[in-house]
Amino acid sequence: MSDANYGRLIREGLWSNNQALVALLGLCPLLAVTSTAVNGLGLGIATTAVLVMSNATVSLIRNLVRPEVRLPVFVIVIASFVTAVELSMNAWFHDLYKILGIFIPLIVTNCSIIGRAEAFASKNHLLPSIVDGLAMGLGFTCALVTLGSLRELVGMGTLFSQADLMFGDIAANWTLSLGPNFKGMLLAILPPGAFLGMGLMIALKNIIDNRQRKTKLAKAKATKANLSTGTA
Repeated sequence: MSDANYGRLIREGLWSNNQALVALLGLCPLLAVTSTAVNGLGLGIATTAVLVMSNATVSLIRNLVRPEVRLPVFVIVIASFVTAVELSMNAWFHDLYKILGIFIPLIVTNCSIIGRAEAFASKNHLLPSIVDGLAMGLGFTCALVTLGSLRELVGMGTLFSQADLMFGDIAANWTLSLGPNFKGMLLAILPPGAFLGMGLMIALKNIIDNRQRKTKLAKAKATKANLSTGTA
């Protein structure tokens, strides 16, 4: 696969086919755990790790699995990696693990993971499958962190509070604050706030995409007009 194709995979994962903002997959954990940026980052990294490992494994075994049983096999592969990630977080990030709770094992049911295994990894070689899993995971993580940051900032007036849960004692003073007099908006950290924040993110992405399309169309028309003038 060429560098251009790898670049396309990265662009699709991060933006044009973002699993949270375009495909609208994995919304349950996306909306449930993003009350803070750190929560979103923790779940995003866990999901990315599962995506990369499951994509790599599915790519390696794609010619060994009969079509009739491929989906159950993919689910078993994903569940195995989710269990490994869950046990690792319980061992090394126990406090964060307790906060994320049931949403770590529920990564198994994240449609974006089984979707990438079926739609891409089962049809492509190892390296492209790893790049696809990494790009899709990072795109999902960016959506989690952005939504978590927005809700935390509006709701509590802080950013990256409890960063020490993930980065250790060195991150105890990483919290940014709008000041002790800031009165947060309770709605932002409640479930309705997650839906409102998600809607705003999708709307902003659509606005940016529409502007890019109009710019490209205007450039294409200008180029065509210049060529026509030159020919005449």
